[in-house]
Amino acid sequence: MTDLMMYQIENELYDQGITLIAGVDEAGRGPLAGPVVAAAVILKKGAILNYTNDSKQLTEKQRDQALIEIKENALAIGIGISSVEEIDLINIYRASREAMLSAIHQLKIKPEFLLIDAMPMEIDIPLKSIIKGDTLSISIAAASIVAKTTRDAYMLEMDKIFPEYGFKNHKGYGTKEHLEALQKYGITPIHRKTYEPVKSMLKKK
Repeated sequence: MTDLMMYQIENELYDQGITLIAGVDEAGRGPLAGPVVAAAVILKKGAILNYTNDSKQLTEKQRDQALIEIKENALAIGIGISSVEEIDLINIYRASREAMLSAIHQLKIKPEFLLIDAMPMEIDIPLKSIIKGDTLSISIAAASIVAKTTRDAYMLEMDKIFPEYGFKNHKGYGTKEHLEALQKYGITPIHRKTYEPVKSMLKKK
């Protein structure tokens, strides 16, 4: 059962007559490979989600269960993606923000208020940026799960193209398995060239 404290911020906004609240979060800032994916989720007013929590606290199976629940209780879901090329061009911080803005614009309903996980943003919608928002807001937690499961699904597809790297296991993060594969097989097109050790490997060429 989700902590009832996670509904407090939304309930305060509901009390002010604001019902279309979008939670916004991203997944994939840290990996050495793959895009950064953001999601924006507007939940139905008063929706109680039993499986949804901060995506980092859940197992893969629990996240899949939560995703079904989120889709059943969402008025709108938007997804934004910044590619590896964009990350290398403008840096991960800006690429994350661009993905979040894209996710908001993908919503089929314009939100009245945004709850964003620790990212200041210039947009024509009132917002609140919350540090560790995915542990404090049910809307942000829902967005974190949509972002994480979307990104993981992409990395599973990449695992089929580059099976020797083990993307299905680590999703692009710098695990021992991943670093060993990088040394053995080299860099793929989905590796971030501005991230170490990829950056140093390119200099050696």
